[in-house]
Amino acid sequence: MMRLRNRGRSRGFSLIELLIVVAIILIIAAISVPNLLRSRMSANEASAVGSLRAINTACVAYLTTFGGFPAQLSELGSSGPATSTSADLIDNVLAGGTKTGYTFTYTAGPPAGGMIPVYTLAAAPLVPDQTGQRYFFTDQSGVIRFNTSAAATVSDAPLQ
Repeated sequence: MMRLRNRGRSRGFSLIELLIVVAIILIIAAISVPNLLRSRMSANEASAVGSLRAINTACVAYLTTFGGFPAQLSELGSSGPATSTSADLIDNVLAGGTKTGYTFTYTAGPPAGGMIPVYTLAAAPLVPDQTGQRYFFTDQSGVIRFNTSAAATVSDAPLQ
């Protein structure tokens, strides 16, 4: 007859083995979380640039349709049939001024000859160094500019 060894002892993991596994998981998490946060910031910045391009395009469409740029960003959104105060050119989330970790500030220039001939548009991260690192600026020229430390202006470098 054959006898089984360790018959009364359970066959689980020892405390040391479990602690080693937990330590390895924590090391992997410590390495991957910062990369995940950087990826998220990069995605937010790419979305902000895409939103600026969408707003620039919507402003040109508004200009050709209604003869001048809109007085405020919300006029590019929709609240019914397309009119000069509800043009339905961008989604209402973006027309509200905040999207994917960035806030958008649209400033219309002074009216001239019954129309608005110029505008500026700035995008800033909601929480700098968490939702994004770069600040963006554009105007009726369509050139998107950026700054890494403060609000971007017309004198900053353009995106490549």
